[in-house]
Amino acid sequence: MHHCTVTLESPLPYHAPSYHPIFSPPLHPGHFILPFTPPKTGGLHHHHSVFTCKGIQLSVPSHGSASLVPSNGNGAAIHDWKLRSVGLKSIDVATLGNLCVDIVLNVPRLPPRSREARFAYMQELSKSPPDRKYWEAGGNCNMAIAAARLGLHCATIGHVGDEIYGQFLLDVLREERISMVGMSEDDDIVDSTSASYETLLCWVLVDPLQRHGFCSRADFSKEPAFCWMSKLSGEVKVAIKQSKILFCNGFGFDELSPGLIMLALDYAVDVGTSIFFDPGPRGKSLMTGSPEERQALRHFLKMSDVLLLTSDEAESLTGIGNPILAGKELLKNGIRTKWVIVKMGSRGSILVTMSGISCAPAFKVNVIDSVGCGDIFVAAIAFGYIHNMPLVHTLAIANAVGAATAMGCGAGRNVATLNKVTELMRASDINEDDEFWSELVKDLNNEEITFLSKMVINGRNIQVNHMSLQKVVSELLPKLENSWLEGKVAS
Repeated sequence: MHHCTVTLESPLPYHAPSYHPIFSPPLHPGHFILPFTPPKTGGLHHHHSVFTCKGIQLSVPSHGSASLVPSNGNGAAIHDWKLRSVGLKSIDVATLGNLCVDIVLNVPRLPPRSREARFAYMQELSKSPPDRKYWEAGGNCNMAIAAARLGLHCATIGHVGDEIYGQFLLDVLREERISMVGMSEDDDIVDSTSASYETLLCWVLVDPLQRHGFCSRADFSKEPAFCWMSKLSGEVKVAIKQSKILFCNGFGFDELSPGLIMLALDYAVDVGTSIFFDPGPRGKSLMTGSPEERQALRHFLKMSDVLLLTSDEAESLTGIGNPILAGKELLKNGIRTKWVIVKMGSRGSILVTMSGISCAPAFKVNVIDSVGCGDIFVAAIAFGYIHNMPLVHTLAIANAVGAATAMGCGAGRNVATLNKVTELMRASDINEDDEFWSELVKDLNNEEITFLSKMVINGRNIQVNHMSLQKVVSELLPKLENSWLEGKVAS
């Protein structure tokens, strides 16, 4: 038996309910998790109705939408609301699966490499719940929290258990004004007291050199954590139908079966909901996984409206090293694909469409912790997509939000403040590596390229339209400030 001693020290500051994050939660009185279950005396109170979808759980913004009231037990209010909601897209972004609690700990050393030793290490960690100050909402909660603080109306679709971690996650989502739509139903064959029903935990381990290691029970199972779920409930379908964007990532396959994920994807296509897909590190294993996983990955690459990948992931999926050419290949092979966005870390990001290419160098920052930056980046891309912002503006705000978050510790409720984002944008200090970017575009023919630059230099390259960063920032900041005046963002 492998034994280890773990020192529990949080690299994150303790956070009380926060009112100082990147962008404050939208203040819509009807935008919260329903129904509220009255606390039971004598112990933990269970929100079983949330998971079995017995009540109204979708958020509807107060402006121009019917208000939601809980049913009196006969279902009339729910039925009436559903009838009136047909055709409405009152939710900006819904996330599918990948709801977990991150336990963020400083440890003397990262987990061992061998599977057996890693499992023993995790079992040692799991013997007793660490102090709550080490807990953070993780997975797709990162994207949902950042999107909600950008003023978007958000819902999370997934499963959490009835235990203390599930209650913690529900409390965080409620504080952030994010709706929770449970996926499990009464006829799902699973004992609610079994480990397979429990909220998924991810141990985020940080060594003295600030290197990260991750482990969860999903790493040691051949089946998805919630493989007992096999169909979409009526409430999940309503949530997807009412959403403008359904966001999925590769980690969703750790929880949900490929068949269930494809059911959600196909339903989103049928009801006109845009699909955002970020395969993440799981993309490589999906490529070589089970036949069902490979089929699901191919389906996502063809049917998604927006694909988001790192340059390494784009190369893995296409075999093409140039991220622009890889993006063009993914776009060509897609059926519904409108945008392919390639994230290149400290280099910046690119956005490829059928009509052109947008390039935005990254903001220069001192990186403290990159965990969750990709999720925050996606939230800003969704913001630009929904608001029909110019493409290079969308990349600029996504780069700024991701960079500002990297300057702090952790994601979840620890994403960057609005002041830090605007400070970065006003400083306009971006990583303009002309040699790198020139190499990327040299093989492109007759392509319309928009490039974010500190200054516009006429005649540098006849095929490149240089967009002044100062001009972009001057147009973005009033939009953020106007949102603040409307109560959507805070400093």
